[in-house]
Amino acid sequence: MALPIEDYALIGDRGTAALVGKDGSIDWLCLPRFDSPACFAALLGTEEHGRWLLSPAGPLESTSRRYVDGTALLETTFTTADGELVLLDVMPTSDGRADVVRRLTCTRGTVRIRHDWVVRTDYGKVRPWVSREHAHGQEVVVAVAGPDKLVLRGPRLPRGHHGHHSDEFEMSEGDELTFSTTWVRSWCPVPEPLGFDERITATTDQQVAWSERSPSDVPHADMVRRSLLTLLLMTHEETGGIVAAPTTSLPEDFGGERNWDYRFCWLRDAALTLESLLGAGYDAEALEWRSWLLRAVAGDPADLQIMYTVDGGRQLPEREVPHLPGYAGSVPVRIGNGAVSQRQNDVLGEVMIALELARQAGLDESHNSWALQRALVEELAEHWDEPDNGLWEIRGPQRHFTHSRVMVWVAFDRAVRAVEEHGLPGPVERWRGLRDRVREEILDKGFDEQRGTFTQHYDTLEVDASLLTIPLVGFLPGDDPRVLGTVEAVTEDLLRDGLLLRYGTQTGVDGLPGDEHPFLACSFWLVSALAAAGRRGAAEELLDRLCGLANDVGLLSEEYDAGHGRMAGNFPQAFSHLALVQAALALRARM
Repeated sequence: MALPIEDYALIGDRGTAALVGKDGSIDWLCLPRFDSPACFAALLGTEEHGRWLLSPAGPLESTSRRYVDGTALLETTFTTADGELVLLDVMPTSDGRADVVRRLTCTRGTVRIRHDWVVRTDYGKVRPWVSREHAHGQEVVVAVAGPDKLVLRGPRLPRGHHGHHSDEFEMSEGDELTFSTTWVRSWCPVPEPLGFDERITATTDQQVAWSERSPSDVPHADMVRRSLLTLLLMTHEETGGIVAAPTTSLPEDFGGERNWDYRFCWLRDAALTLESLLGAGYDAEALEWRSWLLRAVAGDPADLQIMYTVDGGRQLPEREVPHLPGYAGSVPVRIGNGAVSQRQNDVLGEVMIALELARQAGLDESHNSWALQRALVEELAEHWDEPDNGLWEIRGPQRHFTHSRVMVWVAFDRAVRAVEEHGLPGPVERWRGLRDRVREEILDKGFDEQRGTFTQHYDTLEVDASLLTIPLVGFLPGDDPRVLGTVEAVTEDLLRDGLLLRYGTQTGVDGLPGDEHPFLACSFWLVSALAAAGRRGAAEELLDRLCGLANDVGLLSEEYDAGHGRMAGNFPQAFSHLALVQAALALRARM
């Protein structure tokens, strides 16, 4: 049985990532890439679906954990009646390998250790062939199935069969043992041993250097720093693709079917991440993401997708995985994401905002980068008035969602700015005319005069938390009466236990059964909207509460079940962390 979502922590090497539980078990790991099949999948099932456990064998008196300062190196301290054990978990970065390193140190007394290495490839389905081999002067355990080979190294290797290896041993004060699991292609030889101390030091130095660039003059600077480092871990080092989360099918509705695969690169999420990085002063990273964008969307602008694989691939068909029972019985477990084929008219607006910010930061446009943006804007100009599935990837009928219409306005607006302020070529009169037409339409059809609020879409009086972004993207000032009325209506209709829902699921607009919990990014948007409205005290109070919802190592999920005090949805969620950064920056701007 998997732990509560908040009891996990993230480690990663910027190629993939693992979730480590408070109990010392790695319950989720896809190798060698974020969107590869999992080899440890107990998160969505049981230990028989794969895990790697290192922890005290007997009862615990206490457990605490922390990230080593400025890094994603996870340190878990187990205290038993007889001693104390520290477990260091790290995935070394920038070495072209896929390794997980786990170092045990007994700091007091004597502790008996349990070591379980249960490998199941293809999302917990396939039992590999396991053997003991001698390679590079040492004994190793090798698990092979199909294209995957996992190699376990350590001073004391567990024994077993069919990919389930277990061991128990004792450690006394001063003892230190280091284990590692390495992935290679099954037809490749066992790789050479990793230089543990050297790689741990290099990884520490790299991550500390990143964290030291985080702004210190913002509210909750420690959470901003942790969020920026978490976003770094979810950015593929080689390709520049930014995944929305390293997990799939962690439920938005426990026991329900609102379970989605987020291990891909949404243009929207990536653009918003880039906005957060630029706002925090990480200017050079814009070039890496822009290069990924150019590769991913190359071709006919009409073929633009809302998401891609981390290497820019276009094929991510959605399928169900029936052999996994799901987190807390939430089924189906899904691999791939069917929303890839949806029309979401807001996406280009987010991309254009990010690239405008990059220009403002001094990043020169290449011929190809501006040509691509121009082509995408021209494609939008031909279809701007069509309905879409919206920001929330509605699986019901397409609508004219007000947020989508606002982001269409944004796309034309930033294209106009590129010509007027940066001297780039383009049909500015045409774009300016379209921008004005879209604005007039939104104010006419997307605003409820009687209540004084913008609406979720043109055919309803319901509201949507995405409307809070209207002042944040510059469509209207934050103190405009129409914005203030929208903030009031959204909080009146969508607050649950002091946190914001995305929209009212009871309306049936999303075409799905069941309910969901408050979406954390929406509450961070509310912080930014309150700050824009001049309500700094209320904004600070809400930000304080939201940061208090993070788990003990500063991570946030997609949603939060305040009634039961637990996290929900995929974890950690880039959207939540980037919105936290943006909220803190919004408050800094109004100091």
